[in-house]
Amino acid sequence: MSGVLGAEGADGADSGRDRDAEGRARNARPRDGLGRPLPYGAEGVQRQPEGVVRTPRETVAEAQALLDAGRPFHAHEVFEDAWKSGPDEERGLWKGLAQLAVGLTHAARGNATGGARLLRRGAGAVSAWTEEAPGRQRPYGIDVPELVEWARALAARVERGGEPLDAAEWAPRLASGDEG
Repeated sequence: MSGVLGAEGADGADSGRDRDAEGRARNARPRDGLGRPLPYGAEGVQRQPEGVVRTPRETVAEAQALLDAGRPFHAHEVFEDAWKSGPDEERGLWKGLAQLAVGLTHAARGNATGGARLLRRGAGAVSAWTEEAPGRQRPYGIDVPELVEWARALAARVERGGEPLDAAEWAPRLASGDEG
């Protein structure tokens, strides 16, 4: 996020909304590790910068580090950057991965219905993307079949339990290290 101006717009007028340096509405409130807004002035976790262009492998590595740290909301923002800046033919992959991260976020917040729904939606999107063309089973080292299995199993667990889960404990392994 670039140069948050508080409630002042790019033209200097008080708009009553948080705005960035370009005048776009941006919530400047600090957030916790699961992306929930905290009161102004509270100590939050550092937010992911928006609009960062990364290579696909950098995207996977950064998202994995965030998932491992129990910050799936922030991993979703990394995947969102990839779907917005990457080639059109990869949008389905990155969007599906973002949905998986948001599903894990909701599950960690205790929203069983939303968590399960987004985990299944993300699994379906990633699975559909891999089936569209040959050679898409392991894009950028991501083990898609294993990831889809993880998402569907976690969705079923979330629906049964309903309790918030530890996002770091339940984080998926995006790539197995065998880039095959």
